[in-house]
Amino acid sequence: MKVLLLQDVKGHGKKGQVVDASDGYAANFLFPKKLACPADAKIMNELKSKEEAKKHKDAQDKLKAQQYAQKFTETIVKIYASSGADGRLYGAVTSKEIADALKEQTGIEVDKRKIVLPDVIKAFGSFTIDVKLYPDVVGKLNVLVAQKN
Repeated sequence: MKVLLLQDVKGHGKKGQVVDASDGYAANFLFPKKLACPADAKIMNELKSKEEAKKHKDAQDKLKAQQYAQKFTETIVKIYASSGADGRLYGAVTSKEIADALKEQTGIEVDKRKIVLPDVIKAFGSFTIDVKLYPDVVGKLNVLVAQKN
C-alpha cells in the first residue's frame, strides 16, 4: 500500500515522502498514530502541485538573485569610518556594517551571513566582496571605505 508520510518514520522515510508500507503496518500503526495517510489520487495531485509550486518559487528566487548580482556589479557602497592619527581604522569594517549600508543606500536587504569577507577590512580604500545570494549565484559588491569627517 502506498502511503504519504505526515511525519518522519524511522526506517521508512521522511515527512512528505510517498512510500510502500504493508497493509497491516499502515492500518494498525501509521494511520492511528497519524504518521501517514493513504496516497490516493487526490493526495498525489496535491503533492505534485506543491512540488511544481516549489520549483516555480525556486526559479523566481534564482532569477531575483541573478538580477541583484547584476545590480551589485554597478553599485558602490560607501562606508565612513573613524581613524586614528596614523590613518588606521578603529576596529574593522564588519559584514553587518556592509549589510546596513547596502540597505540604506540601495534598499536591497541582504543577510550579513551571506556577505563573504576574505580578509578583515582595517584600512581605507576600495574592496570587492562576494555576496552569496543563492546556492550557485554569487554577486560582486564594491565597497568604498572612506574617512569620517
